[in-house]
Amino acid sequence: MIKSNARALAKTKQLTTAGLLSALSIVLSMTPLGYIPLGIASATTMHIPAIIGGVLEGPYVGAAIGLIFGLTSFLRSTTPLFADPRVAIIPRIFIGVVAYVVYRWSKNTPLAAAAGTFTNTAGVLTMAVAFKYLTPQVAWGIALKNGIFEVIVAMLLTTTIVKAIKRMRNSG
Repeated sequence: MIKSNARALAKTKQLTTAGLLSALSIVLSMTPLGYIPLGIASATTMHIPAIIGGVLEGPYVGAAIGLIFGLTSFLRSTTPLFADPRVAIIPRIFIGVVAYVVYRWSKNTPLAAAAGTFTNTAGVLTMAVAFKYLTPQVAWGIALKNGIFEVIVAMLLTTTIVKAIKRMRNSG
């Protein structure tokens, strides 16, 4: 009986976290905070909830939130690049999964955030080149211009938020 109650509480916690971070992803997709314009492309913070979900609750939660990010990107697309679900959705599913694996292996939140961010950037740009939306040179330019900014922001925000949530969970 105790084991089943503990499992139910864990699933409730996962579901609640997934719901809150998915809602945050949707809100970010509708505000300038989700996509920060940097000239030819936009830097995103949309991947951060997926990273946090993966680190805190595991690969399934991280994948679900990444899927929400991909779907909002696809549905709000204003370019052929993100109107292609292979580019807009598929790479985003792996953000939280990779963040989870790196965090599980290293117990290092900034490293998990960097890995999740790299997964987003590399996945989207690789698919964009593979399907001839971008040339390799343009993709490398975007990766260098936006990727560094996105990694730094993700490391700072993810570390701060995960630490605060863990502190809150431990005090309650």
